Amino acid sequence: MPQAAARAGAAQARATPLLQVRGLSKRYAGVEVVRQLDLSIGVGQCYGIIGPNGAGKTTTIRMCLGLAEPAAGDIRLLGLPVPAQAARARMRVGVVTQFDSLDPDFTVSENLLVYGRYFGMTDAAIRERIPGLLEFAALRHKADAPIQELSGGMKRRLSLARALIHDPQLVFLDEPTTGLDPQARHLIWDRLKGLLAQGKSILLTTHFMDEAERLCDRVLVLDQGRRLDEDTPLALLGRHVEAQVLEVYGQRVDEAPALLAPLAHRLERSGDTLFAYAGHAAPLLDALAPLGDGVRALQRSANLEDVFLKLTGRQLRD
Repeated sequence: MPQAAARAGAAQARATPLLQVRGLSKRYAGVEVVRQLDLSIGVGQCYGIIGPNGAGKTTTIRMCLGLAEPAAGDIRLLGLPVPAQAARARMRVGVVTQFDSLDPDFTVSENLLVYGRYFGMTDAAIRERIPGLLEFAALRHKADAPIQELSGGMKRRLSLARALIHDPQLVFLDEPTTGLDPQARHLIWDRLKGLLAQGKSILLTTHFMDEAERLCDRVLVLDQGRRLDEDTPLALLGRHVEAQVLEVYGQRVDEAPALLAPLAHRLERSGDTLFAYAGHAAPLLDALAPLGDGVRALQRSANLEDVFLKLTGRQLRD
C-alpha cells in the first residue's frame, strides 16, 4: 500500500502543471497587448509560443516571471502565485532572455560561479556543476576565456548553461537562437532535446518555425496578444493547411493562377511568388507545363510556417 501511494503521488506530481496561466491580460497606455490568455506546461514538456513582432510573447514571459504586472488573470509558477510569490518561484526556474547579459568582467567559468551565488548555492556546489555545464555547452576548452573572446553562438550556449546552474525544473527561453548560424542553432537544439529527455520543461518563444516544429510538444499561435490556436505541431498542420505546397515564380507567374485555381485548394501571392496549396502536387505541376521555362516551381511538404502565415497573414510587421 505505501508503494501504491508513492506511485500515485509521483503520477499526480507529473500531472500537475509547472506553469498554469488563466485569463492573463495586460495593457500598455490603454492598449490591450495580451488578451485573456490561457496556457499550461507539464513535466517534460516543451511549450512554444510563436507570433509576429509585437504579438505579446515577451510580455507574456515577463508576466509569468513576475517582472510585469498583469491587468487580470491568474498565474501559478511551480505551484506559487505570481506576482505575489514571484521572487520565490524564480529561484526554481531558469531564464534565457533575448539578449545576452553575461558579465564581461569575468571569464566563462566565473560567470557560472557568480550566477550560481544568486541562487544561494555554495561555491563548492557551483564548482561541482561547472564542468558538466561547460561540457553541455561545448565550452570546456573556453573555461578560462574572457567573454569578449566568445562568438555569438558560444555566448548563447553559455547563457543556456548559466540558466541551468541551479538545476531548475522549468526553463524560459525567449528567442534563444536568433542571430545564430545553422551549426550553432542545431547544437542548441540538440542540447534542449537532452534537457527534455531528462524531464526538464521548457517555455520557448521563437521566430523559427522549424525550431518550434522540432522541439515543441504544443505550440500557441499568438497575434496582437490574442490566442489564434494551440495544439501539437502535427495537429495544427492538419487543421489549417494542405499537405503539399507548390511555390511558383518566374517571368510568366502572373499566368499561373488561372491554370492552378481549378486544382489547388488555395492560392496565395506574396511578392513575385505564388503559393499553391493542395493534397497532391503532381496535378499542379502538370498544369504548369504550358508555361514552359517561363516559370519555376518548388514542391515541398507544408510546414508550421505555412500555418503561421495563414493565421497571422503575410504582411510585414514593424
